[in-house]
Amino acid sequence: MKENNAIQIFEDRKVRSVWDAIEEKWYFSIVDVVAVLTDSVDANAYWRKLKQRLKEEGNQTVTNCHGLKMLALDGKMRMTDVADTEQLFRLVQSIPSPKAEPFKLWLAELASDSLDEMQDPELSIDKALKQYLELGYSENWINQRLKSIEIRKELTDEWKYRGIKEGIQFATLTDIITKAWSDRTTKEYKVLKGLKKENLRDNMTNTELILNMLAEASTKDISQAVKPKGLEASKKVAKEGGNVAKVARKELESKTGKKVVTAINAKKIMGLKNK
Repeated sequence: MKENNAIQIFEDRKVRSVWDAIEEKWYFSIVDVVAVLTDSVDANAYWRKLKQRLKEEGNQTVTNCHGLKMLALDGKMRMTDVADTEQLFRLVQSIPSPKAEPFKLWLAELASDSLDEMQDPELSIDKALKQYLELGYSENWINQRLKSIEIRKELTDEWKYRGIKEGIQFATLTDIITKAWSDRTTKEYKVLKGLKKENLRDNMTNTELILNMLAEASTKDISQAVKPKGLEASKKVAKEGGNVAKVARKELESKTGKKVVTAINAKKIMGLKNK
C-alpha cells in the first residue's frame, strides 16, 4: 500500500484519512467519523461498544475493517481502525445521527472528486499548483515541478504498457534511474537532503528537477524505441535513460565547478527565496 495521509474537513470537524494510491481509494478513521456524527465525549468508547454489538450481530463490514497508522493527538503515529468509502456508508447506517445524511453526501462528493482527478490529470495538477503556491514555492520552481508530474505520468503509462506492475516494480525502476543520473539511490538522495517521509521531488532544486525530468523522459523515449519485454529488460532501459541525464550533469558540473546534487531541501529553498 502506497499511503498518503490527509485531513478531510466536514462541518469544521477533522476526519483523518489515508489515500491508497495502489487501490485508488480513501480510508477514513472510524473514531473520527463517530466523533463527528455523535458528538460523543469519548468517541473511542462509543466505537468499541458499537463494534462489539455489530460483531455479535455478524456484521461483515466490521469484520472487514482493518487498522492503519495515523497521526494521533499526542503527535505520534498510532494504529486506528479505518474503513473505505463503501464500508463507511454501511457503518453510518448503524449510527443514529441527524448528521448522517449530510455526511453521506459529503462522503460521496469526496469520492467523486478523487475519481475526477484520476480521469482528468489536469484537475490534480490544478490542485498541486494551488498547494505549492500556498507553501511558498516560486512560480519558476512550480512550473518545473508540474512539468515533472506530466513527464512522470508519461513514463509510468509506458511502464504499464510494457507490463510493469505498480508498487515494487515501479519503485525498482525509479531507483535505477535515480542512481544512474545522480550516483545515489533514492534512499541515499533523501538522506543527503535530510528527508524522511517527505517527497524527494518536492525538495529538489530547479536544476535537479530538470535533470530528473531528462532522465525519466529519456527512459520513456528509449523504452518506446526498443520495446522491452518484462522487468529485467526495462531495468536496462532505466539505466540507459538515467545515464543520458548523468552525462548532462557531469558536463554542467565541469563548467560550473559546483555539485548539482546537494543537501538543499524545501526549507532551504524557501529560505533562499525569502532572502
